[in-house]
Amino acid sequence: MSDNKSSYQQILKTTSLFGGVQFFNILISIIRTKLIAVFIGPAGMGIITLLNSTLGVISSISGFGIETSAVKNISEDYKNDDLKTVSKTIKIVKKIVFFTGIFGMLLTILLSKALSIMTFGDSSQTYSFVFIAVTVLFKQLSSGQLAVLQGLRQVKLLAKANLYGNLFGLLFSIPLYYFLGIDAIIPTIIIASLSALVFSFYYSNKFKTDKEKVSNSALLLEGKSIVKLGFMLMISSVLTLLSTYLVQIYISKNGGLEQVGFYNAGFTLLNSYVGIIFTVMSTDYFPKLSSINFDNEKVREIVMQQAFISIIIITPIIVLFLTFISVIIPIMYSANFNAVIPMVCFGILGMLFRAVSWAMGFILIAKGDSKMFIKTAIGFNILSLLMNVSGYYFYGLEGLGFSFCLYFLFHFIGLKIITKNRYDFYFNLDFYKIYFVCFVLCFSTFFLRYIETPVLKYGLMFLMIVISFAFSFYQLNKKMNVSEIFTSFVQRKKDNNDSEQL
Repeated sequence: MSDNKSSYQQILKTTSLFGGVQFFNILISIIRTKLIAVFIGPAGMGIITLLNSTLGVISSISGFGIETSAVKNISEDYKNDDLKTVSKTIKIVKKIVFFTGIFGMLLTILLSKALSIMTFGDSSQTYSFVFIAVTVLFKQLSSGQLAVLQGLRQVKLLAKANLYGNLFGLLFSIPLYYFLGIDAIIPTIIIASLSALVFSFYYSNKFKTDKEKVSNSALLLEGKSIVKLGFMLMISSVLTLLSTYLVQIYISKNGGLEQVGFYNAGFTLLNSYVGIIFTVMSTDYFPKLSSINFDNEKVREIVMQQAFISIIIITPIIVLFLTFISVIIPIMYSANFNAVIPMVCFGILGMLFRAVSWAMGFILIAKGDSKMFIKTAIGFNILSLLMNVSGYYFYGLEGLGFSFCLYFLFHFIGLKIITKNRYDFYFNLDFYKIYFVCFVLCFSTFFLRYIETPVLKYGLMFLMIVISFAFSFYQLNKKMNVSEIFTSFVQRKKDNNDSEQL
């Protein structure tokens, strides 16, 4: 029981630590998005979206998924907090990301004209792709450094690298957008990636590894396992990006760049702002799961704990967003983006299904089950593409939100069946009882939006906010005694202050 309590506390501690930093990253992202919305509008956002999506596909193809597979290998080799056990792996990872980064940059330059024609319908953006090709190299190098920190479970340094990289990228972007408007797109993309690279190197180099040289034969032999899993992850990542890219192209052809801007704004809100909670939790969750991947019983325990924390945290967030969405959109973007409100309201319900399927999905990666992973990646991405195109074709932006929600329901059901059959994974009855209450809270709040009397509508929605927060706190307190953690934290702060005075 005490082990379970300690495990829940560790999850919450890591989530709070990295989540606090990610909160500032979200603020930075909001400011950046606000600048784009104000200075270059939805059409400018559409251009940035298409450029970044194209670069994302190229980066995923050329990167071979090393940034994720490296975390698995490093966390498996890191024994008893001894860097000597993992020094060779770290050196191999850094060499691999350098070569893949160079490959990605050259590939972008060679395909620049074709990418422009494919993405924008003409060759007008050829030189844009030539100039920003260097960001593929920067991104791959910084991803390698961050993978080292994550594999070593250095959450504080990882958080700082992310925070300062984003912050300085924003500070340089503000005057560029102000003075250059739409012409600032290319310089800001380059500066943002360079800033991320500088800080990732700075914090990663705080860990000094053994200076032994890695021979070419060792690089090929030990790098093979990293690249093998990475290749499968790369295919999955490319399929996801390609699916998103094709949806954006479809919207661009049928609705114009402004609709692409709306689409990006809505899904940025869902994936980057609301979905950031999953990124935060995966920072420590994935390496921890990888380190015990051989024991199905321990895997079941850790995944269940992570899924529990996920739904308990995401439920009040969903309720808050549904209540204040008409205020959130104008603040984050501008009044011109109110068209995405119905899309976001439908889509955010899908986050409740995503919270659980996300926790289960890591089992396949942690176990290195490449064949099943690639099969699920192909199947789910085809399903996502078909559902999103159909949703937009029949119901426009609102249809995209509905398809997003429905997709993650299918994703949850599919992974539940797969993980049960292959790894004997299942959730207990207590989990499903809590999950059902979360489901009722979120969907009830969604339907309250359709009440026409404002006083009654918002009165009931505020009541749902109170109930959701009270329920989440009650469940967390049952698992780990939150009040005890808070008291301990306050006492520790007091003791530190007293020692400083002495």
